[in-house]
Amino acid sequence: MANTFKNQFASAIGLTPVAVYTNPALTQATVIGMSIANLLAVPISVSVYVTSAATNYYMIKNATIAPGGALVPIGGDQKLVLEANDVLYVVSDTAVSADVITSVLEIT
Repeated sequence: MANTFKNQFASAIGLTPVAVYTNPALTQATVIGMSIANLLAVPISVSVYVTSAATNYYMIKNATIAPGGALVPIGGDQKLVLEANDVLYVVSDTAVSADVITSVLEIT
């Protein structure tokens, strides 16, 4: 089994959900960190969810991020295990308002 650390970046996330990480087939992954930065001078609300077997599962829904602030939904003691073909999404309530950095350990 091979272990590979990866970073995934997504910029200017807005009203349309963005797949910030898609777990490949035949792979397990542990998301070890995620940071979502508010790019605006006003508060925004973001949601983070996983789609697994065509069903959405929310980690956080409509969490507020202060102007110039960040939310760290995954990191420290919080980890997220993804199975093959699971997809991690982020969406904001405001257009072009958030950047996301996701750190993952893939196991193949």
